[in-house]
Amino acid sequence: MIVLDTNVIVAAVRSRKGAAFQLLSLVGSARFHIAVSVPLVLEYEDALLRQLAETSLSKADIHAVLDYLCSVGKHQDIFFLWRPMLRDPKDDMVAEVAVAAGCDSIVTYNRRDFVGV
Repeated sequence: MIVLDTNVIVAAVRSRKGAAFQLLSLVGSARFHIAVSVPLVLEYEDALLRQLAETSLSKADIHAVLDYLCSVGKHQDIFFLWRPMLRDPKDDMVAEVAVAAGCDSIVTYNRRDFVGV
C-alpha cells in the first residue's frame, strides 16, 4: 500500500513522459494499492484545478481522474491528527494517511519534506 503526494499526481497530469505518469497509469493494477482520504483527495482536486491551464485536460477530465482514484483507492478514515509534524501542513495530510493506512511508502518528489516521518 502506498500514498501518493499531490506533487506526483500533478506531475502525472502535466506530462505523459515522466515516471509520475507511468506510476499513475499503474494505479488500479495488482502491482500496488493506494490509500486516500477525503482531505487528501480534496487537496488533489485543488492542486489539479490550479494547474488546469498547464494541461490539455478539461475540468471534467480532472474530475474523472479523481473519481477513478477514489474508486480504486483504499479510503482511509483519519481518527486522529498527527499535526503539526512537518513543515508543510499539506504534507502532514499525506503522512497521516500513510500512518493510518499502514502504507509501505509515500511516493513524493519532495523527499526532504518528509525527513523524520
